[in-house]
Amino acid sequence: MDAATKLFFIRKTLIQMLLDREYLVDATKKEEQLEDFKSRYDGESREVLTLLQRKKSDPSDQIYVFFPDEEKVGVKSLRTYVTKMKESQVSRAIVVVRQGMSPFAKQALAEIQPKYKFEQFTETELLVNITEHQLVPEHVRLTKPEKKALLERYKLKESQLPRMQSSDPVARYYGLERGEVVKITRPSETAGRYVTYRLVS
Repeated sequence: MDAATKLFFIRKTLIQMLLDREYLVDATKKEEQLEDFKSRYDGESREVLTLLQRKKSDPSDQIYVFFPDEEKVGVKSLRTYVTKMKESQVSRAIVVVRQGMSPFAKQALAEIQPKYKFEQFTETELLVNITEHQLVPEHVRLTKPEKKALLERYKLKESQLPRMQSSDPVARYYGLERGEVVKITRPSETAGRYVTYRLVS
């Protein structure tokens, strides 16, 4: 698979990820075909693939998606992204890395959080959309009122819910944060559907 084709599939997964997180994405981006993508992407700089999307429910809630050029992301790139985020008043970003981040970049990242939240995905993780796999059940994030209603209905404390690690690939795909609850619906031979809830920890 050539580099442009690989990037096309990675970007496709990312656009679906943003839609699943309820960000507004232009239909032309979603429906773009490989040939069109290849003619638009010159193969020189990956920076042209940068995305900035806003939430459907809250236009002030925006997210950047960065595609660094270097193999290992360094402090310089990270500073450029933070400057861009400051200027646009955006506090959240996804960075698509080839081989991770340098130790100095990781240290710099730890210092700027939680003011700026960076999520890191490797290209390999995004080549295929894991949520489309038949073995991955449907996951739906509960809103705060839905979570409160769930705990009241079953007379539960938050700590009594089964756990899901924030490092879980599906939790990372949806951008789930600690303390959030996700509703998981699996097909069941006997009941048709089997619903469970998990607290992200």
